[in-house]
Amino acid sequence: MKVSTKTTSTPFTCHAPDASQVFVSGTFNDWSADATPLKPGSRGKWSVKVALAPGHYEYKFIVDGVWCCEPGCDGPHTGCMGCVPNAFGTMNRFVEVK
Repeated sequence: MKVSTKTTSTPFTCHAPDASQVFVSGTFNDWSADATPLKPGSRGKWSVKVALAPGHYEYKFIVDGVWCCEPGCDGPHTGCMGCVPNAFGTMNRFVEVK
């Protein structure tokens, strides 16, 4: 029986106009702090595409060494539909890859 290894190019974007470095870290890269850098674009938008197999993935951004869901957004859950609580009392973002 052949197991599907199909991946989807999944975009990650972070608005951090004052940042000098931005990484994405999550369940897809064993929460590595420096494995997946984002590239700066226009108007402070940083982005990267990651090839992911179907599944549920949690992640955070690391902006100039600070872990966050998005700069200025890492407090208690405030109803963000794209976030879930984590074991550290903060939030993780998540993505579902079909």
